[in-house]
Amino acid sequence: MSGAPPDPVAERIRAGAFLLVDKPRGPSSHQVTAWVRDLLGVERAGHAGTLDPNVSGLLWVGVGPALKLLPLVLEFPKRYVGVVALHGPVAAPELERVLAEFTGPIYQTPPVRSAVKRERRVRTVHRLALLEYDPPRFVIDVLADSGTYVRTLAVDLGEALGVGAHLEELRRIATGPFSEAESVSLATISDAVAARAAGDSAPLLAVLHPIERVWREFPAVVVKDGAAAAVAHGAGLARGGIAAIPRPFPAGAHVVLVDRAGTLVATGVARHASEEIPGVPHGWVVDSTRVFVEPGRFPSTWKPSSATGAAGAGR
Repeated sequence: MSGAPPDPVAERIRAGAFLLVDKPRGPSSHQVTAWVRDLLGVERAGHAGTLDPNVSGLLWVGVGPALKLLPLVLEFPKRYVGVVALHGPVAAPELERVLAEFTGPIYQTPPVRSAVKRERRVRTVHRLALLEYDPPRFVIDVLADSGTYVRTLAVDLGEALGVGAHLEELRRIATGPFSEAESVSLATISDAVAARAAGDSAPLLAVLHPIERVWREFPAVVVKDGAAAAVAHGAGLARGGIAAIPRPFPAGAHVVLVDRAGTLVATGVARHASEEIPGVPHGWVVDSTRVFVEPGRFPSTWKPSSATGAAGAGR
């Protein structure tokens, strides 16, 4: 007698999945994530890119092994639409001129209520476009590095204009390749959970995205079989363990280590730029940061070097 058929939702979560939640204004990102966790009946869930309680929009929430991808998701730039209120009159050409000056690398100090240490740092504003100007308010479209504080940006714009300004409304409309068009409300997730309880898993599977959609966005390093085994058992990666590098990357880049079958073995950080790796004589070229496969998937036939402990040999 055969056992019960596999539960596709449980299998998706076990492999790692994420949801694109349309966070409403009011609750914190932590509270929304906790609600998602409870709706799914999982022990842990985590979000990438905190939104203030009074900010709405796209919130990436991961469950299962997707939590290991948080450092990668945090690399994605964020896109916002915001309403800024000026404290005095400003001519439209002057406003557009100052917006252009704030496009590119800028210095920012996190606000007092932020969850990070208040140190001045550089963030890049990739786009700062004026969508509408109805004095004293204007609407901006912002695409910026993760960790850019749009509220601080609004205040800095007001200072540069000489009249002062503050942010009135803000909505995140994209995180990297994921847009608000794909996001779903908490009510939609609740309805999908109810449908699953009634025997229809399709709605819940539709909002539980596989983690491959995240890691496929990053440069891959194809590793040999023996090196995959070593990485799965906790080693870093040496030049000799590389089978191919499909696209270039700089030193310090987040990369994914995949076996020849295209299975994600681990994520890592490149010690060298891809074009420099062929000339590296010894030592690790990629530091493994998160392992995604069970070590038992590969036989432990490697022995770490006493000098480097790197994974270099392999078929």
